[in-house]
Amino acid sequence: MLPGPGSHYRLPAGSAWGDIDSPVGPLGAVVTSRGLLRLTFGPLAGFADDLASSAPGAKGGLEPAPLLEHEFGALISEELEEYFAGTLTEFTVPVDWSLTSGVQRSILSTLHAKVRFGDTVGYGDLALLSGRTLGASRLVGTVMGSNPIVIVVPCHRVIAADGGIGGFGGGLEAKRRLLTLEGSLQPTLF
Repeated sequence: MLPGPGSHYRLPAGSAWGDIDSPVGPLGAVVTSRGLLRLTFGPLAGFADDLASSAPGAKGGLEPAPLLEHEFGALISEELEEYFAGTLTEFTVPVDWSLTSGVQRSILSTLHAKVRFGDTVGYGDLALLSGRTLGASRLVGTVMGSNPIVIVVPCHRVIAADGGIGGFGGGLEAKRRLLTLEGSLQPTLF
């Protein structure tokens, strides 16, 4: 799980971070040598205090490199640009699952592996796909709210059982835009 208030996740040496502009607002990104560790709605400043470098030396460790100077940072920036342009339907950037564990990791990795571009899944159906009972739909909702890697781990594709849009940590307008981009929701006039 993500670090709680007052706790810190130690970034490994060789990490990078930065903000990426997007049609749904700025996205804060963190990458490690394993892949994309964090992608969140809002600028990096909103969560950077919870991340600290484990690199030895300077007070609190060394600052991570700029995002675009890292192989996976450049890749996620390029892939997000292509995704929002409508030319990319599957992300290839590896995911670093280090900020997840247990049930959260199981549900998020199932979502990442099984719910493709243009598809949606209900909270209860995702519970079943990830080996839980239909009654675990509230648990799935909680896990979606704690997703540290938005868009790439597509929590926006999880909708209410009645076909309604459901909730979304990035805001319902962002969810509508993402689902419309993927063809799961018809564009509106307003």
